[in-house]
Amino acid sequence: MAWWQILLLTLYAGLEILDELQIYSSLNTPVGAGLIAGLIMGDLPTGLFIGASMQLMVLGVGTFGGASRIDATTGTVLATAFSTTVKGMTPQAAISSIAVPVAAIMVELDVLARFANTYFSHRIDHLIDQDKINYKAVERNVLYGAIPWSLSRAIPVFIALAFGQGLVQTIANALNGEFLWLGQGLTVAGAALPAVGFAILLRYLPVKKHVAYLILGFTITTLFSVLFTGLQTLGTGLAAVNKGFTSIFNGLPMLAIAMLGLAFAILHYKNISISRPAPTKSAESASNEEASSSVNNDEGEITDDEL
Repeated sequence: MAWWQILLLTLYAGLEILDELQIYSSLNTPVGAGLIAGLIMGDLPTGLFIGASMQLMVLGVGTFGGASRIDATTGTVLATAFSTTVKGMTPQAAISSIAVPVAAIMVELDVLARFANTYFSHRIDHLIDQDKINYKAVERNVLYGAIPWSLSRAIPVFIALAFGQGLVQTIANALNGEFLWLGQGLTVAGAALPAVGFAILLRYLPVKKHVAYLILGFTITTLFSVLFTGLQTLGTGLAAVNKGFTSIFNGLPMLAIAMLGLAFAILHYKNISISRPAPTKSAESASNEEASSSVNNDEGEITDDEL
């Protein structure tokens, strides 16, 4: 791994947490991390594959719960870097053996960064309690709070990239050697993790209320997949028989399926807006009670009102 790759990935790790806290450009997500790390490492498909897999894994757990959560973004950065440079490390194995453990360990460093920021908070409180408030000093200490956040991500990434490649290569060799059974198991686990995350997400979405849309989306995706797979197979066969056949059959247009989903979502939103009367104070109380009872009856399912 070149020194400039280590430097750029370290800088990105320090900036992505600030993006997550204030800027919200979406480059702080696992998919964004896979994009950036893939470009830096010169292997964009691997980066996007790992990023998308980690994104699916945290779909059901990344939006609910406490302040600190698993850092799938940092895990994606390291998994992409090692998967593209370590011989014998497949993306699936990198997800299960590097990305997931790193994401879990980073919870502790996230808590450490929060503790470190209390120092600047106390300094700001002290400045405000003075007879003559030094506003410039208050502003500086507010900005200083970004330093622990950045270092909590940049330092672990730098140490792992600068000194951990030999260790990861040794692990990869073992997983492809005498511990091949374990390596194959980690590969299967890495491939299954996105499905687990999506299942957790469905557990918390109002699926019972909107099961028709779930069935419709699954059916449309399946039909399109079969249709375009058949067209690609036909085109490949014609090209093999006739060398003059140069037409290209594209794969499944996921953007088209996404646009269909967006259209149904808009229609559903408009139907709700038209049919729902303006709530009164008593109606709001009844609605809250109904939502509360719905959560209890649906075994923890989160309803639209709560979202």
